[in-house]
Amino acid sequence: MAKINTHFQKLSAHYLFPRIEKQVSLLKEKRPEAELIDFGIGDVSEPLAEGLVKALCASALEMGSKNTFKGYGPSQGYPFLREEIARHDYKGLGIHPDEIFISDGSKSDTANIHELFDQSSIVALPDPAYPVYVDATVMAGRSMGATSSGTYEGIHYLSCTEKNGFMPSPPASHTDLIYLCSPNNPTGVALPKELLQEWVRYAKKEKAVLLFDAAYEAYISSDAPHSIYEIEGAKDVAIEFRSYSKSSGFTGLRCAFTVIPKTLLLDSHSLHALWKRRSDTKFNGVSYIIQKAAAATYSSPCKEEIQAQITSYKKRTSLLMQGLQSLGYTIYGGKDAPYIWCKAPMGLSSWAFFDLLLQEAHIIAIPGSGFGPCGEGYVRFAAFKEEKIIEKSLKRFMNLSKKIENIQR
Repeated sequence: MAKINTHFQKLSAHYLFPRIEKQVSLLKEKRPEAELIDFGIGDVSEPLAEGLVKALCASALEMGSKNTFKGYGPSQGYPFLREEIARHDYKGLGIHPDEIFISDGSKSDTANIHELFDQSSIVALPDPAYPVYVDATVMAGRSMGATSSGTYEGIHYLSCTEKNGFMPSPPASHTDLIYLCSPNNPTGVALPKELLQEWVRYAKKEKAVLLFDAAYEAYISSDAPHSIYEIEGAKDVAIEFRSYSKSSGFTGLRCAFTVIPKTLLLDSHSLHALWKRRSDTKFNGVSYIIQKAAAATYSSPCKEEIQAQITSYKKRTSLLMQGLQSLGYTIYGGKDAPYIWCKAPMGLSSWAFFDLLLQEAHIIAIPGSGFGPCGEGYVRFAAFKEEKIIEKSLKRFMNLSKKIENIQR
């Protein structure tokens, strides 16, 4: 008799985003005329840069010619893209093209990386954190099950609160694998160099591995590091994940990359070699057309077009952030990421504030508690919408603030 993987039964009943979609669907059924403004899932709103579209079309035409057709590509990714990544993203950091693996998304890689490690590994992750970190850890069998507080036994949570500026510090106890996300999703906070140096020292001391998610590094405006490899010694203890989804608008194309330095060893075993073996077995590579488009992001004028889009998204984030602050909301993030971490008014819970926004202002946010217990009392706004929509939302926030004032009276 076939048996299911019982670790899936330890997962919470619903993944965060489907639960939100259900609530939104119920509102649409009751009020079909409602014009919703969605600051929920962080999907880009602008079309691909013209240079990217040209690269896609040109490479698609190549696939129609016998002389330029491409079948299976290297599981690790085409050299032309890995060389561009090493030259531009890791200039001066000593990352070799052969240490880069092209994938279909950092979401996949941050989950699948568990396959390299023993089931007994102790996993530490920020709280709040991107839900995939938690769920992938549970699926991998590194949890004994959910607790009444919403955490999982066997996972070490690194509390990120107002008190510590939403920045996780190394724990006093031992851990083996540590997820770090900078700039963080959902709080939008980037980790400073000094704190990352502490984490590298901790990982060396504990013989641990840092799983560094830098998917939003293109949005950093502060002097926070864009890569963990800016920290001395990080190549011996860290794996880095990056994505073209938000930096280049690839959410519909799917392309990312993971860096595993060859100097990263566990008990003399090369994690690079293990991941290469895993990729050769399980992955036939990202399509040639998509990789050609990704390579185009590093050339002019495409590079300038993409930077203009990022600048536009940052401007929109600032507009929403300043508007909310002017209405008295307590806001975090927004400077180094397209995410705003907003404290719920009147001591409301995350889901109560989510429901208030949805029902009274027809605005969709993400309840902070869906990212972990420390996210309770907050919501996340993803500020990718056009400026005119953000301005319209601020009028709704203003009307909602008046209703909240009446309630408080």
